[in-house]
Amino acid sequence: MKILVTGGLGFIGSNFVRYVLKKYPEYEVVNLDKMTYAGNPENLRDIEEDARYHFYKGDICDSAIVDTIFSDHAIDAIINFAAESHVDRSIEDPGAFIQTDVYGTFVLLEAVKKHGVKRYIQISTDEVYGDFDDGGFATEESSLEPSSPYSASKTGGDLQVIAARRTYDLPVMITRCTNNYGPYMYPEKLIPLFVTNLIEGKKVPVYGAGDQIRDWLYVDDHCSAIDLVLHKGELGEIYNVAANQDPEVTNLELTKRILEVLKMGEEMIEYVKDRPGHDKRYAVDCSKIKLLGWKVETPLKEGLEKTVQWYVDHEDWWKKIKTGEYLEFYKRQYEER
Repeated sequence: MKILVTGGLGFIGSNFVRYVLKKYPEYEVVNLDKMTYAGNPENLRDIEEDARYHFYKGDICDSAIVDTIFSDHAIDAIINFAAESHVDRSIEDPGAFIQTDVYGTFVLLEAVKKHGVKRYIQISTDEVYGDFDDGGFATEESSLEPSSPYSASKTGGDLQVIAARRTYDLPVMITRCTNNYGPYMYPEKLIPLFVTNLIEGKKVPVYGAGDQIRDWLYVDDHCSAIDLVLHKGELGEIYNVAANQDPEVTNLELTKRILEVLKMGEEMIEYVKDRPGHDKRYAVDCSKIKLLGWKVETPLKEGLEKTVQWYVDHEDWWKKIKTGEYLEFYKRQYEER
């Protein structure tokens, strides 16, 4: 099988590329990545010479580069990771999110139609369901009620996929996953931001009272879910993917767990003004994908320990990132509030 992975230099995309090439020696992966600030060539430096791996620099909004890839390779499946994905950045610049997450999805769906792709998976997010602060869980049939420009743009992409299935009978599926964490995650997101700050001896900025509830899924478990949907998922279906921790974990509790792993105290917590429109709780029911045989392999305690250790061992990777534009963004988000 030849798989086109878009956004394959990003956090989840790069982990998935490595996952596929390790598990399926006979598969080939074509990676299309725009190489924005979060698309890091270092994420896949170790497989660049693998004959089964092919890289193209380009934007999913550019139909010409997408067509070039199909001219060069007989693509069987597309997995679309490419997205602007940081809520805070979407509040600053929503237009970039609409362009990539909505129009980019449209371009890829046109390629599915034009080139006869057998399977297309849209990698979406639990944030499209909005705030489930009543203690319930979103199912795949729940209404879409995005709260931020980011989740609205992902909702727009999902609706493009749903419409393409109904109108053109395209072989599409959607996965909606909860918060991922693990190696190679860009250090503006909560876990790598906090871990790297603490390694540097800096305090960690907790929004509001830190009472927001999130579900945390180790990235390898997400990769296995996508793998399962690719091979056994039913066309036209949506699959929620979650760790479903019991009990649920607030951002403050997660912060304390990170501090515990690094043997640091709560004096390293700095409470900052909450961001606009901040959802209190995301929670999804993933019974459907479990019926395919998927299950979580990495509990949060184990995953956090592995993730913290990875950042401890790879200072050379993240210290190159935490400079320049990154520091300017950090100052706007946390120090000027």
